[in-house]
Amino acid sequence: MSSDASAANAAVTTETTTPSDVVGSAAGDSTVGDSTQVTAGTGFRRADGRTVDQLRPITITRGWSQQAEGSALIEFGGTRVLCTASVTEGVPRWMRGEGRGWVTAEYAMLPRATSTRSQRESVKGKIGGRTHEISRLIGRSLRAIIDLQALGENTVVLDCDVLQADGGTRTAAITGAYVALAEAMVWARKEGLVKGQPLVDSVSAVSVGIIDGVAMLDLPYPEDVRAETDMNVVVTGSGAFVEVQGTAEGAPFDRQELDSLLDLAVAGCAELAQIQQQTLGETRDA
Repeated sequence: MSSDASAANAAVTTETTTPSDVVGSAAGDSTVGDSTQVTAGTGFRRADGRTVDQLRPITITRGWSQQAEGSALIEFGGTRVLCTASVTEGVPRWMRGEGRGWVTAEYAMLPRATSTRSQRESVKGKIGGRTHEISRLIGRSLRAIIDLQALGENTVVLDCDVLQADGGTRTAAITGAYVALAEAMVWARKEGLVKGQPLVDSVSAVSVGIIDGVAMLDLPYPEDVRAETDMNVVVTGSGAFVEVQGTAEGAPFDRQELDSLLDLAVAGCAELAQIQQQTLGETRDA
């Protein structure tokens, strides 16, 4: 059941701009740090033509699935993830009687989402550690911006399936899952399952990294595999951090580099929050 039949083919596509150009974003007037601005100002261009502080083209299509209570197909450049939100009455056994709801997530990749086919985990009979880790990350990120008490004793399961992978699949999944969740909450209110608005904020995520000593935003796969430092950052629409996952792959990073990466991520997420808002229109307040 689509929460908004008229939105079944509604999509918002953006031409990438530098995050510092975003005015009045949901995360405030976040700007890129001075050290990164110097790098961007040198005219440095990446292999795909973007500046260091520029997102890939982003497209979010609401209501992509006709069956789910909420859904969104999100595209970060070549990365495409289908996110659906399923609402059911009741909660896990360990939460019964508490009057609170639950939000959880499952993440998976299609066998040919990558350049070579990978075997389905269901065939292997075991879910991989990476899949578990990303599923938990998505769930935590969405629970950070929803009032579980206001959700009542209902459960929302967010399924994020990677159709095509070109870097940043987990961050795309979080960003798209929020749109699917927002649609599902409209459906739940119309059905009388919840009252009021359980969502207290929006949430999005983006990857950042250091390549050849340069801090960059939103890494596609060719950059991701070369990164000396790789980081995934989850930020609410109001600019608060939900999670920061950072790893030095080639060499340790210092505090100044960390600050530059976080500045890039916050500015990028501010732009993503605007795209989410444009995609949803008045859905959150419906």
